[in-house]
Amino acid sequence: MRLEGMVCVVTGGARGIGKGVVETFVREGAKRVWALDVNEDDLSALEGSTPSVTGVAVDVTNSAAVKAVVERVRTESLSVDVLVNNAGITRDAMIHKMTDADWDAVINVNLKGVFLMTRAVAPLMMEAGRGAIISISSIVGLDGNIGQTNYAATKGGVVAMTKGWAREFTRKGAKVRVNAVSPGYTRTPMIASVPEKVLEPIIAKTPLGRLAEIQDIANAVLFLASNESEFITGQVLRVDGGLTL
Repeated sequence: MRLEGMVCVVTGGARGIGKGVVETFVREGAKRVWALDVNEDDLSALEGSTPSVTGVAVDVTNSAAVKAVVERVRTESLSVDVLVNNAGITRDAMIHKMTDADWDAVINVNLKGVFLMTRAVAPLMMEAGRGAIISISSIVGLDGNIGQTNYAATKGGVVAMTKGWAREFTRKGAKVRVNAVSPGYTRTPMIASVPEKVLEPIIAKTPLGRLAEIQDIANAVLFLASNESEFITGQVLRVDGGLTL
């Protein structure tokens, strides 16, 4: 049980990678996993099937809502041992067709949301003297991609914030580790609408010969959340089957 007794917060926790992380944390002995998401129905289903999960509907772009939910976590669970910044969206388009609304929506969820959650949680961890923060970036944030200017900007920003926070949150002796996971193409609900004929060339270029499964990403997050990675901070772990070698 690698997370035995820990209190964990996972944004975007009701579907896809976030749900996989929540379920993995529960199996690994977390005392309480707070799953945050905007999808109330999915949260209710997840909470109903897993007693140690508390689902909370929250918009991570809303500063007041983020403060309120973190205060609730602090009051009810007394601490936060692990924060996973997973909530994210896409609004893909070639740049000449990308609207201001497309840009703003992705920046707000994928970048501002990570900032707001971390700003609220990090002081609690620093006060406690330890903790682990894992943010979900993307290979697109490291290497770019056509038609994803907004998404690439946010995921690259997550990497930059991760490295800065790894330095900032260890001041005064606090052992708060901050890392990022950069998945490759992963079989999530978000990618379910992509035709197989589009995915086949990507699979062909991947040395390990397949797309990532949600559990592959959850396993990487689990490692960085656990004490097994207690001497790792400021790092970006690619989980892409070698696609970007």
